[in-house]
Amino acid sequence: MPNQGLGALLLPFLLILLVGFMFWSQRRRQRAAVDLQSSIDVGDEVCTTSGLFGRVVAMDDLVMHLEIAPGTVVKFDRRAVAIRVDTSTTGSTTAVDLSKTPATTATTATTDVPASPVDEK
Repeated sequence: MPNQGLGALLLPFLLILLVGFMFWSQRRRQRAAVDLQSSIDVGDEVCTTSGLFGRVVAMDDLVMHLEIAPGTVVKFDRRAVAIRVDTSTTGSTTAVDLSKTPATTATTATTDVPASPVDEK
């Protein structure tokens, strides 16, 4: 019967181990995010958590200004930076010839839609 005592202790031990691992991994992710956000400098290319790519043109303790297009600067919370984009591996951007790609824009067509009847009093 000593095996029942070990079995009864094994389940709570595994649960405590699982919870401990969850806390440890969450703290590790938070630490990595804080390290990334504190290492960002003006001129770095970044991607935000919403997927917007831009170059940091100014920043303070809470806010950073990203240039997303020439002359277009938007303001983001510093915590919104997800990754730093390594421009040395991506190389220069290439232009896409849109005349050789299928049309992706929707065209609007005018159709005759009957007007809804309105009660006239």
